[in-house]
Amino acid sequence: MQGCWLGAGIRSGWGSSRSLVPSQDCFEFTEVPVANIKSQKKRILTNAKAADRNRAVKNELKTRLKKARSTAGAESNPEDVRLAVKRIDMAAAKGIIHKNTAARRKSRLMKKVNAAG
Repeated sequence: MQGCWLGAGIRSGWGSSRSLVPSQDCFEFTEVPVANIKSQKKRILTNAKAADRNRAVKNELKTRLKKARSTAGAESNPEDVRLAVKRIDMAAAKGIIHKNTAARRKSRLMKKVNAAG
């Protein structure tokens, strides 16, 4: 694989006509079919918006969890923990993370907070 460019795939609003796919020795661009049905084009846009929104929610969730863990034992910790738990519950309610994942993350967070005192 020497001299092989391993970059990210191309992403456009309506689905790219060229995609990065693996070949024998390297990744190469090949043509893939693009949706030409009106409802499918709309669906691609809707899915892209939902994916962006989900990514933003997950990133916020990770940030809140990090802040709650890093302030364990500090004065501001109860507020940080409350906000982290709130974000976990909201993400689970919207279906961004599974309810069992939410329960596990809350459990682990509370375990760390209680251990820190």
